[in-house]
Amino acid sequence: MAITASQVKELREISGAGMMDCKKALSNTDGDMDKAIEWLRENGLAKAVKKANRIAAEGIVAVDVDADGKKASIVEVNSETDFVAKNEKFQSYVAEVAAQVKSSSAEDTETFLAEPWQSDTSVTVDGKLKAMIAVIGENMNIRRFDRISTDGLIVSYIHAGGKIGVLVEADTDSSSDGVKECLKNVAMQVAALNPKYLSSDDVDDEYKEHEKTILLSQAKNDPKNANKPDAIIEKMITGRLNKELKEVCLLEQEYVKAENKENVKTYIQNVAKAENCTIALKRFVRFETGEGLEKKEEDFAAEVAAQMQ
Repeated sequence: MAITASQVKELREISGAGMMDCKKALSNTDGDMDKAIEWLRENGLAKAVKKANRIAAEGIVAVDVDADGKKASIVEVNSETDFVAKNEKFQSYVAEVAAQVKSSSAEDTETFLAEPWQSDTSVTVDGKLKAMIAVIGENMNIRRFDRISTDGLIVSYIHAGGKIGVLVEADTDSSSDGVKECLKNVAMQVAALNPKYLSSDDVDDEYKEHEKTILLSQAKNDPKNANKPDAIIEKMITGRLNKELKEVCLLEQEYVKAENKENVKTYIQNVAKAENCTIALKRFVRFETGEGLEKKEEDFAAEVAAQMQ
């Protein structure tokens, strides 16, 4: 079949391969874009497959929030090196991924990867990812994502160029600048102090019992408590547990920008009163790049030596 210039141009933009290679790939696959990408990988771009075994623990977190703050997405896309994470082409790609996540209905990465790529439905999200791996020259991975839809308000915060990303959702009857600033400050708090729960009401009993058991062992192993009655030790443990919960529950945390040691809940209540509206924090999502992933240890001397053998 005849291959058009627009098809060649499209494949070049997707794959980054040369014009003649793209034309040949399309000719050998009867113009099928997905098969053409595979052909390019098999004939010179197969390095993208080899790179898939490398550890991708760097990268960035990106968010996409509608102008009215009613719908938002957050995504973590990993790369092998921080150098690539700062690459403009990589960052632009991750922004596109975040935009697609926001409009997608996929609930897991596998389903999302099988979707058609929004800006070019002739390839899947996975096909676009593989093409970007070939273009950028490093393994990449769409690790996780989340999205929020609300009748209230969603505010986002990105820290350190994408190292940490946060979405905060609140039930509120106002979208004033004051309310937006309040939620932005709360999002910054989430980024800085990494709470595990919204409030102590959300902490499951299993977690509380686990922590209580640890605190009980600590108390009994402390010589200073040797002669204290069990009732006193129980009160001590309850106090310590409550203190610990304040550290992991957002609304109970001390608000970092406060001068009078008020907690986040009180800060939000004060803003709501000042803005003459209601604000009820409903949910937050926090992604930190590479969180829980094994980092690749670089040994450039060994790498050069291996190449010289």
